[in-house]
Amino acid sequence: EHTVLCGSRKFPVKDPFAELDKGSLNTFLNAMTYPDKTVYPVASVNDKDFKNLMDVYLDAVFFPNIYKEERIFRQEGWHYELDDIDGELIYNGVVFNEMKGAFSSPDEYFDNLIQTSLFPDNAYGVVSGGDPRVIPELKWEDYLDFHRRYYHPSNSYIYLYGKMDFAERLTFIDEEYLSKFDHLDVDSEIKLQEPFEQMRVEEGFYPVGADEGTEGKTYFAYSGVCADTLDPYLYQAFQMLEHALVEGVGAPVKEALVGAGIGTEVDGTYSEPFRQPFFTISTKNAKDDQKEEFLRVIRQTLEDQANGGLNKTTLKAALNAMEFQFREADFGR
Repeated sequence: EHTVLCGSRKFPVKDPFAELDKGSLNTFLNAMTYPDKTVYPVASVNDKDFKNLMDVYLDAVFFPNIYKEERIFRQEGWHYELDDIDGELIYNGVVFNEMKGAFSSPDEYFDNLIQTSLFPDNAYGVVSGGDPRVIPELKWEDYLDFHRRYYHPSNSYIYLYGKMDFAERLTFIDEEYLSKFDHLDVDSEIKLQEPFEQMRVEEGFYPVGADEGTEGKTYFAYSGVCADTLDPYLYQAFQMLEHALVEGVGAPVKEALVGAGIGTEVDGTYSEPFRQPFFTISTKNAKDDQKEEFLRVIRQTLEDQANGGLNKTTLKAALNAMEFQFREADFGR
């Protein structure tokens, strides 16, 4: 994501983002890496500006300068650094430092542990941004091979949306980019994680300050994979359940855990941007010996709700919250 935006065939500037910010009329300009994809979205209300943004991004993705300049990989990925001849040889790099920061956050580490524990056998079982402990093992040649194979039109989706001359834009994309490549068979299918035969328990550890104790700093999570994100019924239902069971006012799971004195922050999360979404109930600042009670309270509360039925008023509130979110969402227009 980072390195392709450091200059390309048509636009050999060090930082296209900075240049576009100076004169573009864009309403959205970014790039994001997910566990199973990387996206490069742009938007503009000016037709000519939008075409220019398309050109810059397509050239960056398909014809970046990374093949000509190894320094881009070293700058954005990792390199050795020595400030003083008698000093310590250290690793440095933009992404390396970003991920070091992410892994120093207990919340980030907790979230990564949940995801990698649920998906040990597919792409979701690795940290998409890179584990700083193994980033320095990446070689420039392997990184180029990855781009050559996966950053290919045969492995991409290109979406156009809005008021424009679609025939003209599609012709431009084909003539300037797609026609420059031959078809490539790319195996990038996200394999489904097979269900576990029984519940698994995973443990992890995060650092605290030398003068801090560990009492009351335990995180607990109860997570499960929820079918298929392509099922529209389950997709919406689990978002409502998140609100009705854990996040909403008077949510029974949250009230039960707080009432039992298990942690100080209870959260429910339906993680949906995955081929197999998952649902998590978590608490922070609990005591280490409360694990069994944490599980018991959740299971008992869910069983009570399943047998007695969910509160209809709570469900209506969840539906209203979702409707408001959809109506008020700002999609960069």
